Formats: sequence, structure tokens, C-alpha cells
Amino acid sequence: MASRVVVALRVRATPERAFEAFTAEIGAWWTPNALFAFTPRAPGVLSFEGRERLIETREGGKVFEIGRVTVWEPGARLVVGWRQATFTPDMATQVEVTFEAVGEDETRVTVIHTGWDSVPQAHAARHGFPLTVFQARHGDWWRVLLERLAGYVG
Repeated sequence: MASRVVVALRVRATPERAFEAFTAEIGAWWTPNALFAFTPRAPGVLSFEGRERLIETREGGKVFEIGRVTVWEPGARLVVGWRQATFTPDMATQVEVTFEAVGEDETRVTVIHTGWDSVPQAHAARHGFPLTVFQARHGDWWRVLLERLAGYVG
């Protein structure tokens, strides 16, 4: 089984609203993390280009494709490839986000980020961390991101 980071958090929004905020408004609540940068340059703004791909647009307009969307189910589920600029073709991670209604006015947003075992420990993206340490650090970052999403929609 591939390595995985799993983080879940409740947000005060319907699943449809949480999905919309996660996708159409990701640039408003996403915050970069220098440890997990997509490229070695200054970070840009994240956005989904239609239902096809997740991109980062840097100052000056240069675009980096983070990954292709493979599942787009508004209010329910999103699956997108996830890579950094220095990944080789055999390095692949994937992010699955699910949106589950909890009561009348909350949604459990769950992020499952898999595939970090395809990235060698010595690779710049892993910073030399053993896989378990890296996954814990990456999970902490996803928690911060979901807390920002919760603040944004709530």
C-alpha cells in the first residue's frame, strides 16, 4: 500500500459550498509553505483551470502544472495529481479530497495525500526526512490549510 497522509476537519458550510471554496476559491485561502514549495522560485497563486488541472501562477504569469484532475464530483469528491517541479516521471503523488455532510450545517473535509513513498528520502522534496517524519510534517501543513479553509468559509 502506498504511503498516505490523512487529515480531516469540519467546516461550517454545506458540502457544495466547501467544494466550491476548495476549488474555485483556493487562491483566496491557500498559503504556501517553503518546506513544500512546488518550484524553487517564489510561490504563486493556486487555481484550478476548469476541471482539468491544478496550477500555480507566479508573478509575471508563468504557470506550473501541479497536477491533472482525475475526479471532479462537486460537493462530494475531488482527486488531483500532485507534483513538484523536480519530480521525475516515476515520482507521483495524488490528493483526494472528500466532502461529507455532518449535521445540517457542517462538512467533514478529508484530505488523503498518497504516493510519497515514490519520492526518495534524499530528494529535495523530502528534505532528507524519513518517510514517517516527512508524512507527519506534511500532515501538519494540510491541517493548517484545512483550518484556513474553515476560517474562510465559516
